[in-house]
Order: sequence, then C-alpha cells, then structure tokens
Amino acid sequence: MKKKFKAESQRLLEMMINSIYTHKEIFLREIISNASDAIDKMCFVALSDESMGLSRKDFEIRITLDKENRTLTVSDNGIGMNKDELEQNLGVIAFSGSKKFSEEIDKENADAVDIIGQFGVGFYSAFMVADKIEVVTRKNGEEQAYRWESEGTGGYSIEEASREEQGTDVIMHIRQDGEEKDEYSQYMREYPIYKLVKKYSDYIRYPIKMLMPQPTVKEGSDPENPEFEEVFEYEVLNSMVPLWQRKKSEVTSEEYEEFYKRNFQDDLPPLEVITVSVEGIVSYDALLFIPEAVQNKYYSDDFRGGVRLYSSGVMIMDKCEELLPDYFNFVRGVIESPDLSLNISREMLQHDRQLRTIKTNIEKKIRSKLEDMLKNDREKYETFYKSFGRQLKLCALDDYGKNKEQLQDFLMFYSSTEKKAVTLAEYVDRMKEDQKYIYYASGDSFETVDKMPQTEILKDRGIEILYFTDNTDEFIPDMFRKYKDKPFKSVIDGDLDLGEEDNKKEEAANKKFKDVFDFVKESLGDQVDVVKASTKLKTHPVCLSSGEGITFEMEKYFTAVNPGLGMKAKRILELNVEHNAFIALERTIKSDKKKAEKMAEILYTQALLIAGLPVEDPSGYTDTVCSLFE
Repeated sequence: MKKKFKAESQRLLEMMINSIYTHKEIFLREIISNASDAIDKMCFVALSDESMGLSRKDFEIRITLDKENRTLTVSDNGIGMNKDELEQNLGVIAFSGSKKFSEEIDKENADAVDIIGQFGVGFYSAFMVADKIEVVTRKNGEEQAYRWESEGTGGYSIEEASREEQGTDVIMHIRQDGEEKDEYSQYMREYPIYKLVKKYSDYIRYPIKMLMPQPTVKEGSDPENPEFEEVFEYEVLNSMVPLWQRKKSEVTSEEYEEFYKRNFQDDLPPLEVITVSVEGIVSYDALLFIPEAVQNKYYSDDFRGGVRLYSSGVMIMDKCEELLPDYFNFVRGVIESPDLSLNISREMLQHDRQLRTIKTNIEKKIRSKLEDMLKNDREKYETFYKSFGRQLKLCALDDYGKNKEQLQDFLMFYSSTEKKAVTLAEYVDRMKEDQKYIYYASGDSFETVDKMPQTEILKDRGIEILYFTDNTDEFIPDMFRKYKDKPFKSVIDGDLDLGEEDNKKEEAANKKFKDVFDFVKESLGDQVDVVKASTKLKTHPVCLSSGEGITFEMEKYFTAVNPGLGMKAKRILELNVEHNAFIALERTIKSDKKKAEKMAEILYTQALLIAGLPVEDPSGYTDTVCSLFE
C-alpha cells in the first residue's frame, strides 16, 4: 500500500531536489556516505559481539550498473534496517538514523564509532537523477528483508522482500536525458562513476568496488597481431587511506608532489608542503601546499580560493573559503575534521567555534612557513613573492589597512643600494643613525625610477631608496603611515627634511631669485601651484614635486580607473639654480620676456615628462622648442 509523505516532508523534498544541492553529481557522495555510516554501525556492533566473527576487512561497498534496465545500485553489508526503521528513516524526510544511533550509544562508548551523517536528507538527493528509487534492506540479526519504493513526492510503499545477508541496496532508476545531451546517461557509464568516487569519496575507509572494463588479449588471437576484448573485473575505486593522515616521515616528497599535481591541476610542484595534525578540543588533520606560480584566473573576479574540507573521509566542500584568510587564498590543500557542524545540505558550514579555531591555527601555520622561507630560503621566498606578492599588498591595503600588521613584514620592494628586493624590516635595520624617514620613489619601472632627478641627492648621500613600481605601492605610505615608528617619505615631496643646512640653502635661493620664480609662476599660471628653488637636483635643471596629499602616481591611477573623478596632485615646480638652463632663463628674462616665457613653458613640460605625466599639447610643445632656433 502506498503511503504519503507528511506534508512538511513533501515540501522539504521538493525544495531539496530543486534548490538545496547545486550539483546533481552530489547524489553519489550522499548515497555512499550513507552506506559507510551503515557499515560503521555494523562495525560497532561487531566490536561488542565477538561471536559475530566480523572484522573491518569484511566490509565493503559495491556499485552496480545495469545499463539495460538503466539502474545504478549502491550496496553495503552494513547494519541494515527493519520495517519500522525504513518507515522512520525514509518516510520522514530530515530524520537522521545516524544521529539517533549516536545518541543511543552510552557516553563511555561514544568515541568508538564515527558516524558521518547528521541529517536525513542526503538520501533524497538521488531523486535529482532518478525518477524511482528502491531500497532493499535487511536488519542485522533479523531474517526478514524489506523493500522501500518511491517515485518522489508522490509517496512511498514498503513490502516484504528477500536479501541473503544484512545490509542495504539502494537501486536508482536513472532518468532519461532531457534537453541537455548526456545529462543523466553519464551515470550509466563506468568512468564517470569512477571519477565521482575519486572526487568525493576517495577516502571512505571501506573499499568501494565496481566492475571495471579491462582490455584483455582475446583468447586464440594471433600473438603477432593480437585482438583485444573488454573483460570486466571488480576494482577498488577509492584509496581509503588519506595522505594527510599518514605521518610526514612516512610520505615521500614525490608522493606529496604527485598528490598536489593530480588534485589541484598544476604542472609545477608545490614550493612548500605544510602538514598539521591536532588532537584536542578540536581535532583535525591538514595537508596544505604553497604553489610556485599563479594559476589561471587567480587575479580575476572569477577566482575562488579555499581548501577541500573532509569529514570522516567524505569531501564536504571542494573550496571552503571560510578556513583561509583572504590574504592566504593562494594556499591549496585538504583539511579533515570530525568536529565541524554541517548544515542540512552538507555543502555549507556553520560559522561555529570549531571553525574559527581551525582557521586561526591554520593561519599561524602558513605564516610560520612563509617566515621560515623568508629567513632560511630567500630564493624560494622571492619565487613565491613574484607570484603572490601582489595579493599580499592588496590585502594589506584593503579596508583601510586592516590587515597591515599581519602582512607588512612579508612585503618586498626593490632597493636602490642592494639592487634587489628587500623587506621593510631590512631597510629599517640599515637606516643611517640620524635618518628620520623611509624614502621611496614611484614610477612605472625600476629603470624609470632610478633615473628620477629627485633621487640624486639621496643617492649622493648614500641613503637607501625603495622603488615603488606596482600600482598598489603608492597607497602603502598613506595606509601604513609608519613602519617601526619610521614614517614614509616620497622623494618628490616638497621637503625631504635632510637637515638644517639644506633648508637654509633653499631659503637663501628662494629669496635671491624671487623675481625669477615669480616670473615663471606668472607665465605658467594655473598649470603650477608653486615655483621654488630645489636642493634635490644636481645634474638636472628641473623637477616636479607634489607636496602633501595625492601623489602623481595616485593621480595616474585614479585617472585610469575613473577619469571623471578629476583627482589631481599639487604641482610644485622646482628649479636647479646652479644649472645652465636656469642661468640662461634668468638672463633671458631681462633681455626678451617673450622668449623667457617659452623657456619657462619648456622647463615645465620637461618636468611633466620626467614625472610621467601627460602633456596636453605635444604638438604645441614641439613648436615652442623649434621657435627658439629662429
């Protein structure tokens, strides 16, 4: 007799089939997980009843494909169910037999059995691919077997059946393909099933067996020109022993490399391997990898980081973003813990205390590994930094520098004196005794920055300069403000604060040549904010500085991202009063003011070019230069 699901169960079934699971293929993971649960329960019973003569090696899960009748069957020799349990477990959706079984075990023996299932909807995921499901089951210790049958929301029936031993067969009648070719038929072929087992259930602790085609030489065929035929033999599809549960001393570097390449689709071996095994209030094992190079789309909006999350050998999530901070999202790997609470779909985690504890500990392990690389294997760290340094910088700047304390010691910048990338800590350690600032220069490339006129005075005095060549670098001083109490200062700042003597020299020059500076300011008008003498320049006649606020590199960035903002840096034109160009300008002002105006325009345009800023009228600039030859 057909029975109806309860109203709330029927509604839940409709929702679950249509929306809870995002991928149809999840169904096989759920059915295999249920089979593993049933065997776990049977193992527990066998432990407490030695007369049964059963051990863990006697248990297995079998997958059977019947292509003619279009059925996919998952069988186990676990504890099985009687009629009442079938009614209770499969007649009321979201009832968890595994959970009830765990609750019934007395507290003393609770740790002796590890049950995956905590909710009862996983079984019904099979209706995403099957239009009818039969469950044939026989409870351990009972003679009578039963058959549960349902076509989904229409209800179910239970009748007597036969089965030789205890256990359960879940027989799924696979749907016909819809508009999408091979939508369901793929579950009727051996290789797609094999791949799903490897993907989701590779570390189930019992062997998962299926008849697999084996190319075999046909009997009686010509040895020199043999014919082949397919012979089907049972093959164990899953590896059962997770690599992350083995001691690091027992695993070779080649095994780690092969595991990484196979599971994370990378042609290169990982730079570093991190293993973690923790037992306590929160228990978990982790196997993490730091890649050598960025993978496809890493720096795009489509990229999703995260590690694979397992519970008792079952993959719960392929990319669990919650277990890694964003700034370490380049890390790949696996984390397995029996202590995490799982929600109704097994595809999302509740943000509970255990999750936060694991995340905190994992972050410490990654940080420790990076620190070790930086200190003891600089070449390897620099390889890592070429790939992921941009990510660390972006995250250090994100949300107004919220994570700067965690990341600032990992950042690297090219040094004018060391001729290689250095850390902020290394720069500060080398600072001169009376040096107040961390000096930096910004530009599109090392070569461009190295030729900036403003760097001359610092180089002449042996002061180290950090070269900021990434788009994000220019925002670091604004967000960080200081590093180890040392403020940042750009070489294009109006005042480099190099000493009282320089200040006095600049003041004297500004006073002496005030008429020249006033003339240049009047000639250029609103193009410049200030014209003054420079103490930075030695061999160059002119440069631009920006003063406080927006820098020229910021102006370029904002112009490229959103030209409508109209963000513009202050323009301070600095002139080298000892340069021949300035001397010629001063002389020309007295003899030919029109020509002097052209010279002022040329000097300003040269300053724009040196700063990498756009020249609004290149043709006009060329005409002005040529007019001086008349």
